Amino acid sequence: MGLLHPLSDFIGWDFALNDSSCSYWYEGRCLESGVGVARRRHRLKLPRTSMSEAIAHGLMQQLTNNDCYSREGKMYGILLVELPNGEQRVLKAFSGLFNGCSVVEGWVPPIPGRDEVALEEARTLAQLDAIKQEILTLKQLAERQQYQTMLDEFEQQLQAMSDRHRHCKHQRQEKRQQICNTLSSEALTIALEQLDEESRQQGIERRQLKRQQNAVLQPLQELIAATDARISELKQQRKALSCQLQAQMYASYTLTNFSGRSQSLQELIPGGSPTGTGDCCAPKLLHYAATHHLKPLAMAEFWWGASSVNHDKIQGEFYGACAERCQPLMGFLLSGLRSNPPAPFPAFGQRLERREGGVRSRYPDGREVSLPIIYKDEWLIAVNKPAGLLSIPGRYRDRQDSVLSRLRHLLPDGMALTSVHRLDQETSGILLLARDCSTHRQLSQQFQQRQIHKVYEAILAGAVTVEQGVIDLPLWGDPENRPDQKVDWQHGKPSLTYFQVMAREKDYTRVEFTPLTGRTHQLRVHAADARGLGITILGDRLYGCCAVTSRLHLHARELRFQHPQLEKTLHLQAITPF
Repeated sequence: MGLLHPLSDFIGWDFALNDSSCSYWYEGRCLESGVGVARRRHRLKLPRTSMSEAIAHGLMQQLTNNDCYSREGKMYGILLVELPNGEQRVLKAFSGLFNGCSVVEGWVPPIPGRDEVALEEARTLAQLDAIKQEILTLKQLAERQQYQTMLDEFEQQLQAMSDRHRHCKHQRQEKRQQICNTLSSEALTIALEQLDEESRQQGIERRQLKRQQNAVLQPLQELIAATDARISELKQQRKALSCQLQAQMYASYTLTNFSGRSQSLQELIPGGSPTGTGDCCAPKLLHYAATHHLKPLAMAEFWWGASSVNHDKIQGEFYGACAERCQPLMGFLLSGLRSNPPAPFPAFGQRLERREGGVRSRYPDGREVSLPIIYKDEWLIAVNKPAGLLSIPGRYRDRQDSVLSRLRHLLPDGMALTSVHRLDQETSGILLLARDCSTHRQLSQQFQQRQIHKVYEAILAGAVTVEQGVIDLPLWGDPENRPDQKVDWQHGKPSLTYFQVMAREKDYTRVEFTPLTGRTHQLRVHAADARGLGITILGDRLYGCCAVTSRLHLHARELRFQHPQLEKTLHLQAITPF
């Protein structure tokens, strides 16, 4: 099997090949030397388009059919390239190793350099493993448990002794008061000396137990301290060996960009970088394309397999270039591309056009980008949000494009806009934004008091056997597995959804949802959970839908509410796009 795969391996011939809509940009800045002028910075871009995502979905389907790809979670990626003869092909890659192998038939190989240090790497890895085993053995030192057991026993003895001594002291105090009132001076002196001697003997008893404790525990403490010192020494050795191996590998790892220039990872990131830099999908794909004279058109990376350690990666979800390993290389890798696509939304001050039904902006090359507006007045705006677009900007750089960001760029008063509620990124439909603080406050109150009537339309990936009903399942966001929501009768918040079947076709069911509460992922969980409908919404990979589709089939179709300023009822509708 070759590395350049035909498009037909991933998508059907009926796919719209001219669909170039972009949902993310791989980008970076690269220093390029000029003649007789100071070096200047260029912004370089490569899109993730609808077509590259469709190809990636096709690859996901292939991974679904082979269990070995689900055993370990990792990033996978595809790169759509153009051959010198104009033909389009697909490269695919995985991050790191697959089942312990760096080279797998049909997949882009690792960046050259690993072979040059393979022998040294094997030797160092063996040393690191020996250090790891010694550390584990030292941590399991039997004397640790022995020390803890004996310490607990002595503590119990000391506590029992303290309780007994405290009781005796109380008795002595009472006896002193009694004899002071009944005995003569000579007899009183003798009795008081006896009480004092009893107190001294108890002090001696306590000191003897302490000395016994020190005699038994001190040798164990010294042994444990020496063991901990050895563990610390081994960890320092391990760190030094890892840094040495990483430096050797990064000095030999050489990347090539589309200008034909080659540099090692050590030269590109002289300050050092995390382990695994250079082994991710994006660098492997772009390096291979550059060294084989292939023109990249679009790229897409996604997670497949078990969730990541931090639960921040979800199977089947697309992700941008990672900030730690890939982003620092992106400017260099993309250098030399002859054409760069336009920015995802216009910059401040760019010429705007306003038309009924939406706000549009023209790029310098004449192309337009628009955001459909279904209602606007001086107090509020209602947008028909496309699927795949965030409602508000995210925390990280690759999640800034959103309805709110675009409107703030596109409208003269855009910076005053605030979002009243949110829709999931994958959900399309009506999104309401306020243009002033008073309107925002009043609309938010209506949402909180459940005075806003919402209707959603969805296609479920299965046959619903009942015609209508109510789903009452409390939802709770699991902090160990964000952003998942789940049914939880102990911690969950009340969540109520009315549903009505609209139509059935083959194995799918079109359903109308009316949520009476507004919990995160409410409709998605109420559909997927066995105690609800037990059938996932088509395209909802987060909650178990394995069907390969272009989107989540969930649309916010209607919104009915009291206008805060006009004192009339607004009933907004957006045609379902599926």
